[in-house]
Amino acid sequence: MAGKGISGGIAGCVLGGALAVQAAILAAGPVQAQEPTQEPVTRAGYFYIGGRYQKLGDKTVMVGQMFVQSRTPARITQPYPVVMVHGLAQTGVNYLATADGRPGWVQRFVEKGYQVYVVDQVGRGRSGTNPEVYGPYDRLGTRSLEKTYTAPEVYDLFPQAKLHTQWPGGTGVQGNAGFDQFFASQVPFLANSQQTEELVDPALVALLEKVGPAILLTHGQGALFGWAASDARPDLVKAHVTVEPNGPPFFDVQFRGGKEFWEKSGDGRARAYGLTRMPLTFDPPVRAPEDLVVAQQAKVLDPKASDAKASDPRASDAKPADGQIRCWLQAEPARTLPNLAKVPTALVTAEASFHATYDACTAAFLTQAGARPDTIRLADQGLHGNGHMVMLETNSDAVADAVASWLGTRVR
Repeated sequence: MAGKGISGGIAGCVLGGALAVQAAILAAGPVQAQEPTQEPVTRAGYFYIGGRYQKLGDKTVMVGQMFVQSRTPARITQPYPVVMVHGLAQTGVNYLATADGRPGWVQRFVEKGYQVYVVDQVGRGRSGTNPEVYGPYDRLGTRSLEKTYTAPEVYDLFPQAKLHTQWPGGTGVQGNAGFDQFFASQVPFLANSQQTEELVDPALVALLEKVGPAILLTHGQGALFGWAASDARPDLVKAHVTVEPNGPPFFDVQFRGGKEFWEKSGDGRARAYGLTRMPLTFDPPVRAPEDLVVAQQAKVLDPKASDAKASDPRASDAKPADGQIRCWLQAEPARTLPNLAKVPTALVTAEASFHATYDACTAAFLTQAGARPDTIRLADQGLHGNGHMVMLETNSDAVADAVASWLGTRVR
């Protein structure tokens, strides 16, 4: 009995104390929510855009869907979001972080107050691969990537190659830690290039229609879809920054080193409409690719031309330059690209990339068609030694800042 009394006494004290605390809390008023910390907070999410159900044998599958990853700063200070589109054999991972573990362009632009959307092309990466639906796939090996993406200085196939110095941790060949991480991120891609455009173009337009007016930031192969979206919905593309866009106009080139360092690759047009395989809006209209008559320049043009006139192949004072290919452009009189002319556009070219040999041709093609792009040559910005994968290299933040600086002058 004594034990019960002691136990009962303790229980009574505890209960009484609890009631007293509760009474004190009620008397003090409602509990206030804790103030949020002052540290920046971002929100992350994802969704899929596009896609349709299709019967495949005895099962129903989805085709054409595109994965979209979003990052939103705690306070959006920029008027339009940035949509980042990756290139060949890549995924949106390129923009999330660098191969040596530093924050990527997504973080850099979020810190500048932009909402950011990053895609994986239809039929690739997180958008889903399905050979049953999309047909054959291809992929790049280590040697292909070393030659043109990460270690051009080793192979020396074009005049600017030896200038490459920015790959993290030294030379970007197999066994370099940064290269090994980069190569681990490579994925199979659709072997049919035109099919890729047919699939990605409508998905990217659908994304713009969902999120509203936006800035397109494309890299390499991603430019194909950026041109198509700018052409289809110039009202929704507030600017297009294309980093080393797929090119040059009309024909692919192959690099072989030496004094005669390049040659035209293949017999047919790689891009029937100059910039793309899919039709663009020309004036006068183009009913078939054959309507675009192609002529090769008699001399190369100076990629350091400071204004549109100097980069115009029709200008009498156009200057020749070494280390460039001779461009294929429209024969005169040239048709115009009225929709692309409405979109502020910048072409970004790295000093030590294979694109340094021919991005001037893409600028000249656009200029000839009345869509006069700005050109951002990284070397002119004091950014030297970059190759094609600028968003992964040691000065990636500085390159992003150069892009953001241009946006600040052209986007309102």
